[in-house]
Amino acid sequence: MTISDYINEKDEAIRPRLLLVYDTIRTAIPDAEECISWQMPTFRKGRNIIHFAAYKKHIGIYPGSEMVEEFADKLNGYKTSKGAIQFPHDQDIPLDLIAEIAKHSYEINAKQ
Repeated sequence: MTISDYINEKDEAIRPRLLLVYDTIRTAIPDAEECISWQMPTFRKGRNIIHFAAYKKHIGIYPGSEMVEEFADKLNGYKTSKGAIQFPHDQDIPLDLIAEIAKHSYEINAKQ
């Protein structure tokens, strides 16, 4: 399964939002490899850097607990847990923030 397959299998109403997240991450970290890991679209460079997934009420991104802690001040208003950030479907997706998180996670994790 590819990331495109994953997106195409989701509800038609959610697909445009998933494509925005996918394109944002792909543009932010173009050297990362794309795969499905943990049943989610994943970008990796030697190790997993960031995942994203669609759910009934939100899109989740999974950059790891270190990134959630590091960007906590910019994540006010979003539900977070250890390593996860939720972006509700009834709100605009903060694409610039997702790109910033992806780039920073890539810079840290690609070196390890």
